[in-house]
Amino acid sequence: MSDANGRKRKRDLEGSSKSKKKLATEPSTVSVSSVLRPQLCPPVLASAPGVRLPRSVPFSPYVKQDVSSSKRRQKVPAVSQDLVLHSASHQTMDYTAREDGISDSQQALKHYVGIFDPKTGTLQVVEAKKMVVRGVARVKHASEEAMRAPADNQSYYDQKKDLGQTFGTKKAKKALESIALNAIDPNKTRDSAPKKLDTASKAIMQEIGGVTAKMASREQLQAAVDEAKPVPKPNLEAEAIQDVYDPDEFIGREVLAAVPIKDWVEPAKNGEEILCYSRHVAARVKKVADSGSVAKMRLLRYFYFLFTFYTMATPGKQRGTKRIPPRDKLKERLSPAPQVVIEHIRRKFSDGGEMRKFHVDLLITHCCALACIIDNFEVDTSKLREDMRLDQKEMNNYFYEIGAKVKQVATKEKGKAVHVAKLALPLNFPKLRSVAPKRR
Repeated sequence: MSDANGRKRKRDLEGSSKSKKKLATEPSTVSVSSVLRPQLCPPVLASAPGVRLPRSVPFSPYVKQDVSSSKRRQKVPAVSQDLVLHSASHQTMDYTAREDGISDSQQALKHYVGIFDPKTGTLQVVEAKKMVVRGVARVKHASEEAMRAPADNQSYYDQKKDLGQTFGTKKAKKALESIALNAIDPNKTRDSAPKKLDTASKAIMQEIGGVTAKMASREQLQAAVDEAKPVPKPNLEAEAIQDVYDPDEFIGREVLAAVPIKDWVEPAKNGEEILCYSRHVAARVKKVADSGSVAKMRLLRYFYFLFTFYTMATPGKQRGTKRIPPRDKLKERLSPAPQVVIEHIRRKFSDGGEMRKFHVDLLITHCCALACIIDNFEVDTSKLREDMRLDQKEMNNYFYEIGAKVKQVATKEKGKAVHVAKLALPLNFPKLRSVAPKRR
């Protein structure tokens, strides 16, 4: 190159003898002296995305305790432990440093911090943890009144009033204040004390107290219910089971004395078959006749008269009622029963030629009591249930009404169960149940 006058620029000879390269006083290679795994607290490589973190913020480390099921615990390196750094020294922010979730591709990725010594040229490498710092605004603590739950008995109007006072317009708030000022509570005085009862209120309270004092107790109601039940009247003060149901009391001595038994006793003793339409009675005629008990034979014959009277009744006009045949038909079907026995049965178990639910229940409970007496207070209910054409639950309920207990007994025949009713002291009558009101 040449300058403006056409002369060539001279080469700088002085600078050519000096080299621009510096003398290497430091070694060109670095050797790693050791790779350390800290046992207490590892160094942390932290990043704070979106957060300007002051340098003077101190952090407190927290480590999750490793609960091992084995008796002998192995010491876990500090790098492998779950570490959390937290700082609450800032006025309005809380800083927390955690390890971000590691994906499958980063499972083998590890971070290290190197400490280089320029004198010796050695490098110590320490395994570190990569963490991310995030900041959260500290929650302002609410007052105790704001955290207090409203009263459970707060009405809909009170809730509406609170909403109006909080979010309502000026006009709505003014209307609520006017209602509160003009409200009059009849049950409170000026000093918020309960209002005293006047003469009329005291008279009403006294009248209510007098009426409730005359109300029957639960025991009295139970006694009234038992008295009105369609069952033979038991002797609750009896000390022996034979005295609980006395046939002379709930049937009548004169009626039992008029029951004919001669046409049953003599043929049964001679081994002749007695023709009757009841399986329960047919299975017991010979047994009672062989025992020689005249009283039980009269009860068995009276039982058969009741059964015949029950089967003769036909469905009535009203639901749940039965019509009984005329007197001549009764006399023909109940033969050889005398007129006094027929009239006794007709008057006691019907009304105006009609059997209602009360009469039907009364007749069946009489049959249950007689069956218990005849079978020595322990009777198989299967044949009686078939004669009365009832299901087992209904038959059991009738025995329950006279105070008996019914239990199921296994038999030799497979798939067949027998229900046995036993009458024993103390009697176990059904209790009066209190029915809960229906929900509306």
